[in-house]
Amino acid sequence: MFREIVNIIRTAQKSHEVIKRFATTTSAGAILPQPEKTSFGLVKIFFAVIPGLLIGATISKYMANFLEENELFVPSDDDDDDD
Repeated sequence: MFREIVNIIRTAQKSHEVIKRFATTTSAGAILPQPEKTSFGLVKIFFAVIPGLLIGATISKYMANFLEENELFVPSDDDDDDD
C-alpha cells in the first residue's frame, strides 16, 4: 500500500500531472447526490468545548491548591513587581 502511494506521487511529480478526485461525479459522469448536512454544528461544538474548558479549569485549580498546600510551589510577593 505504501509503495503504491509513493509510486503514484513519483509518477505525478515526474509528469507534472494533477491528481484528480472524482468526488462529485461517478465514473460514468453522473452527478452524485448532495451530502447530508450536519445540523446544529455550532451547538455541538459549544457542548464539546465548554465542558472541556470547565473540567480543565477545575483540575488546574485543584492542582494549584495541592501544590500550594504541600509547599511545592508558593508564589512569592516579589513575583508581582514589574520594577
